[in-house]
Amino acid sequence: MITTADQQRISAAIAAAESKTQGEIFCVLTHEVSRYREVPLAWAAIAALAAPPVLVLAGLHRLALGSIFTSWTDDSARAMEGLILRALSTYSLVQAGLFVSVALIVALPGIRRFMTPGFLKAHRVRRMARHHFAAAGARLSHSEPHILIYASLRDRRVELVAHDAIHKLVGEGPWNAAVAAVSDGMKSGKPANGFVEAINICGAALATHFPPDGPSKNRFSNDILLT
Repeated sequence: MITTADQQRISAAIAAAESKTQGEIFCVLTHEVSRYREVPLAWAAIAALAAPPVLVLAGLHRLALGSIFTSWTDDSARAMEGLILRALSTYSLVQAGLFVSVALIVALPGIRRFMTPGFLKAHRVRRMARHHFAAAGARLSHSEPHILIYASLRDRRVELVAHDAIHKLVGEGPWNAAVAAVSDGMKSGKPANGFVEAINICGAALATHFPPDGPSKNRFSNDILLT
C-alpha cells in the first residue's frame, strides 16, 4: 500500500500537527473493507429474473417453441399440456443458466469490485470508520477532541470522523478538503501524499479551536494503522 518511508512521513506529519493542539489525529488505511460476496448473487438474481421476460417480450420464445406451434391442434388437450410444460422448462433452464453464468462472472475480483454499487461501498467504509472511531474514542474522555482519517484503497472511499466538539466549531469545510486530499492521493497512486495534506488541514483546524493546554498527551500512536 505505502512504503516505510511514506509511513514515517505520515507519522512525522501527525506529530507536528499534534504539537500545536490538544487534539489527537489517527489514520487508518485498508486494502478493502469487504469482499462483497453478496454482489455476484444479487446480480445473478437480477439477470435470472429480468432477462427471460425480456426475451419473451422480444419474441425469442418462438425460436424455442416454434416446432410446437406447428404440430399442436386446438382440440388436443395433450398438445396444450406439452406446450405449457416445454415453455416452463425452457424458461426455467434459461433462468438457471443465467443465474450460474452471471454469478461466476461477477465473482471474479475485478468485475465484482466494478459491479459493486457505490452506495454499498460508501456504507461499508463509513460503518468500518465509525467502528474504529468508537473503539479508539473509548480510551479518551468526552472532552478530548480527536479525528480519524480512514481510507480504503480498493473501494476508493475516504471517511473522516471528528469528535462532536470539533465538528460544531469547525464545520464541514476543512473536513471536505481533507477527504478530497486523500481521495486525490489515492487516485494519483500516492496515498501518503494525500494523508500528509489531510493531516495538515486537520491539524490547522484543531490548532485554531483547540490550542495546546500543556504537554502533548499523545494518547494514540502516530503510526498509520494498515489493515
